[in-house]
Amino acid sequence: MTGEVAVLGAGMHPWGKWGRGFVEYGVTAARAALADAGLEWRDIGSIVGADTVRGGYPGYVAGATFAKALGWQGARVASVYAACASGAQAVAAARAQILAGLADVVLVVGADAAPKGFFRPAGGDRPEDPDWLRFRILGATNPTYFGLYARRRMAEHGDTVEDFAQVKVKNAALGALNPYARYRKPVSAEEVAASAVVADPLRLLDICATSDGGAALVLSSMEFARRRGVAEPVRIRAVSTVTPTYPNTVLDLPDIATDSAAAVEPATGTFRASIARAAYEEAGVGPEDLSLAEVYDLSTALELQWYEDLGLCGEGEGAKLLREGATAPGGRIPVNTSGGLASFGEAVPAQAIAQVCELTWQLRGDAGARQVEHARVGITANQGLFGHGSAVIAMR
Repeated sequence: MTGEVAVLGAGMHPWGKWGRGFVEYGVTAARAALADAGLEWRDIGSIVGADTVRGGYPGYVAGATFAKALGWQGARVASVYAACASGAQAVAAARAQILAGLADVVLVVGADAAPKGFFRPAGGDRPEDPDWLRFRILGATNPTYFGLYARRRMAEHGDTVEDFAQVKVKNAALGALNPYARYRKPVSAEEVAASAVVADPLRLLDICATSDGGAALVLSSMEFARRRGVAEPVRIRAVSTVTPTYPNTVLDLPDIATDSAAAVEPATGTFRASIARAAYEEAGVGPEDLSLAEVYDLSTALELQWYEDLGLCGEGEGAKLLREGATAPGGRIPVNTSGGLASFGEAVPAQAIAQVCELTWQLRGDAGARQVEHARVGITANQGLFGHGSAVIAMR
């Protein structure tokens, strides 16, 4: 284990389509996290921003942008970009600074004002860019990828469109209880089935939206937390930011290539499974120790895949776990108690931070009607473009 850091504060700006700039959302979230921690901005020794992006590409230097908006006070600053994993990378950078003794307390912020509709690549030709190739050469937009993934699960594991719909039903019910969620209305399986087909077999309500929103955390050393009178804070025990391991033999976002199994033996495990495995090893826990999980449900079918990648069940058993009610409130391992991206939509640099906010509130017992009883250990998981994986384990 590399050491623990304390989560002193968590804050968010509600997700939605507000028509304002991302800086406003990030500052609102940052001030909420500072208030939650009982600290002032001038108490912060470092700020790490998850870069705001357009069409999957970085273009806004978030760390300095937020520092300026909050008021220059001399804090260290850093900005990180890892697409959807940016927030977890920012948490990892903040934790490294704390454990290295460079700062006692660090503010982590991510926010976005997303374009309308599905994400698309920025202009220009980039033949070395696998995401550009996926869009321009194959025509595989994000919904196309989600649909192909769903089809593969149906073919390999017997998942059904009814299973996918039940993921949305579960997450919408939880999102209805979350004041920060964009969509706060329960949804029935019939409503999912009646929504427009986007990428067969997935319908509009199977796929997450693009959203505006912001999230922030105040992290500190354990010693600083004790000095502040916080004897038993929520602790970040592990942050996994691993990359894929060769050979990658399965068609997976964003790698489009011939099957390397023609030349070498297939990999023993998938990339996403390696993300969780690295986090478990660092934290000294396993899936059997988890109280809850927040996963990256870009589509309903992808949530089922994460059940397997996190080791919550065996390969091909994700739908079975769902049908048994194990991932619902009151189940053995509730998943996406926040409502997930199904209820929030994507605000890319903020979403991995928002996942840790949810873990923090759950582990404190402050999640209200969404509360998981006796929550002690939680994990987050998501995947960014270009081989960025992330998982965070928090405990109390």
